[in-house]
Amino acid sequence: METYQTVTHTFDPVWDKQSEILILGTFPSVKSRENHFYYGHPQNRFWKLLANIYQETAPETIDEKKSLLLRHRLAVWDVISQCDIIGSSDSSIRNVIPCNIAGLLARTSIRTILANGAKAYELYKKYQLPATGRNAHKLPSTSPANAAWSLERLQNAWSAVLIKPADKTAPVDSPAGDK
Repeated sequence: METYQTVTHTFDPVWDKQSEILILGTFPSVKSRENHFYYGHPQNRFWKLLANIYQETAPETIDEKKSLLLRHRLAVWDVISQCDIIGSSDSSIRNVIPCNIAGLLARTSIRTILANGAKAYELYKKYQLPATGRNAHKLPSTSPANAAWSLERLQNAWSAVLIKPADKTAPVDSPAGDK
């Protein structure tokens, strides 16, 4: 039986000054921590999903993944900087120290915040919303644990809020409150 470990997030958010959409996970999985980058589990559909939405080849290297994000004005980070966790189990997360998302928002052009899954959304509302005053949109998780959602269903849900740089009609976050 696995036990709790206190784990600290060890890699930086991906963003630049042109980033308009911030995609937030909860905390890196064991595989992501091993790979030192976001959505590192081979069964996680995050990278394939983005590639499908933007009609590109799925990125394989960290540099290719960063390039895909930045080309489409996306930023990626996690809600949590440090926590106690059992393996990769989001449901086991406790003793949370949040990331400084408010600081990131102050340095960027981010106008939309997306939570990758219900747990990321719940943790964002609890630990980040008071500091940012910015709503997040809850999207279905790309995790392999969310097997009820096919890639096609995920793509339909995510496409509704992801924008291409030329499309300025995407939703803009409003002051604090639930969406």
